[in-house]
Amino acid sequence: MEIAKTIHLIAAKAGLRLDLYICQSDKDFTRSYVQRLINSGYVTVNDRVAKPSLNIKVGDAIVVNLPPPEPPPALVAEHMPLAILYEDSDLLVIDKPAGITVYPAPGHPSHTLMNAVLAHCPDISNIDGSVRPGIVHRLDKDTSGVMVVAKNKVAQLNLSAQLKSRRVLKKYLVLVKGWVWQ
Repeated sequence: MEIAKTIHLIAAKAGLRLDLYICQSDKDFTRSYVQRLINSGYVTVNDRVAKPSLNIKVGDAIVVNLPPPEPPPALVAEHMPLAILYEDSDLLVIDKPAGITVYPAPGHPSHTLMNAVLAHCPDISNIDGSVRPGIVHRLDKDTSGVMVVAKNKVAQLNLSAQLKSRRVLKKYLVLVKGWVWQ
């Protein structure tokens, strides 16, 4: 088992599940990621492999071993339909349908919007060599909406700065079926 980093925790409160305690200790961890770590044997409590549901006690010594990050999936062009609303030499504006992931990630290595954009604009991969070149914002997989994609480094930096400084106005419309609970 290869380990990239180790985190040592001493439980300061009792009664929480191990997975929840670790998530509360490090806000960068999702519960599903922590559960995978625990179930894979990367987490021990008092030098023993534990289960995610273990109720911790004050003073428990928790060791979280982090494996090296998974390499990002290769970015491959895939010819898929794109609903292009606007395009020029700097920008590509797309109407993203619900049900499509924006860029490759674990669990979604292909059939993403980024794969389709790369097929439409092959040069976009030269922007920064990442799995999300030109992507300056995203929409969740099950959300439809307009996405702006930069086609070069200057446009990407400019759009990122505009989004960060909130100079871009974003509007959302939500359609709800059934009851909305508070």
